[in-house]
Amino acid sequence: MHPRDQTIFALSSGRPPSAIAMVRVSGPQAGPLLSALGGKVPPARAATRALLRDVGQQPIDDAVVVWFPGPASATGEDVAEFHVHGGRAVLAALFAALAGFENVRTADPGEFTRRAFENGKLDLTEAEGLDDLIHADTDRQRRQALRQLKGLLGDRARDWRARIIEASALIEAGIDFSDEGDVPAELIAPAMAKIKTLLAEIQEVLAAQGQSERLRDGLVVAIAGPPNVGKSTLMNQLARREVAIVSPHAGTTRDVIEVQLDLDGYPVTVIDTAGIRETDDPVEQEGVRRARARAADADLVLWLADSPQARMEQQGAAPVWLVRNKIDIAAPGRPMAQGQGKAGFEISASRGDGLPELIAALVGFAQDYFGGNEGGLIGRTRQRKLLEETAASLRRSIGVVGEGEELAAEELRTAAHSLGRLLGRVDVEDILDVIFREFCVGK
Repeated sequence: MHPRDQTIFALSSGRPPSAIAMVRVSGPQAGPLLSALGGKVPPARAATRALLRDVGQQPIDDAVVVWFPGPASATGEDVAEFHVHGGRAVLAALFAALAGFENVRTADPGEFTRRAFENGKLDLTEAEGLDDLIHADTDRQRRQALRQLKGLLGDRARDWRARIIEASALIEAGIDFSDEGDVPAELIAPAMAKIKTLLAEIQEVLAAQGQSERLRDGLVVAIAGPPNVGKSTLMNQLARREVAIVSPHAGTTRDVIEVQLDLDGYPVTVIDTAGIRETDDPVEQEGVRRARARAADADLVLWLADSPQARMEQQGAAPVWLVRNKIDIAAPGRPMAQGQGKAGFEISASRGDGLPELIAALVGFAQDYFGGNEGGLIGRTRQRKLLEETAASLRRSIGVVGEGEELAAEELRTAAHSLGRLLGRVDVEDILDVIFREFCVGK
């Protein structure tokens, strides 16, 4: 039997132990499994209490079961849910009982969602939105993913594709009736009007996009500078917990340490790097090399120093902010400063002076980096590139219509094909495995 025809099951709730765990089953054996383990198939979509028993009639758990006959289910197949107590032993017994049936197996990552996609329950943009929603770390990521899951982009793409096909039909009809005098002109003119309107709509979506697809990966900020200037202390302050070892000895940090932050809803990865200096220690040399490499790949570098005369070292093409630390240790006769100075920022990472101003500046940088646009429909680079390909094909169709209707019709077919790939309806087998394997098991 083909794997897609087998019945799959997986834990679809949190990691045990937990108060309640939900095990989902999808496939042709879902109903017989409910009957065998729970004694009967309950009424559809009604939570029903059942004493679950294994094939030896030994009790597994006093549970609640729900039956969703296909195609009116999440996957489009028959689906059963077992809501059991979330102990490891309970789940192990239930899994063993399920796996004991023929053509029943554990689900692969994302297999439930893939079956929903293949059965027409959602398009590829909605599946990508679901994956982004599962992995959303900040509120802005959640809102963007929810727009995708609601099908806002997919709905627009389906409408665009239908209108392209209508325009293409008009042009091809003009080709077929080319010997009827003025018939081609009467058909091609309204077709081109439709295409120009549609192109303007797609270009508007692309122009309004800003950098919203960057929300998936987030902003990367590297803390760099010489040894012993307080990089790890600043890292701990931004994270509000002890994530890096703080020591008065130079060379304490030898590897790259990362922490994920939520700055006003923006996802930010902060990187603490080894102190950059010349050294004979081969381990520290490797740490310095990694520090320079990560700083070069960052979107923003905070160059930390503890002297007013400090000089920054440019790391790649990213902007570099000079941050003078340890302003609480003032030189004789020199007043302590805080906040944003002429040379950058002046802070005390240990005491917290100047940190609110630095964090506010980071939030402002994130707003500019992400484009400040929360209404964008595009969440992934794949989606943007396919829309750009669609727009390019539409522009070419407009440009070649005077040279031959056949060329315009071919460009419209290419545009419709690009939107089909966006929705996952044509020519996407090569990317499906890549997308769905990112899902967690049970989704």
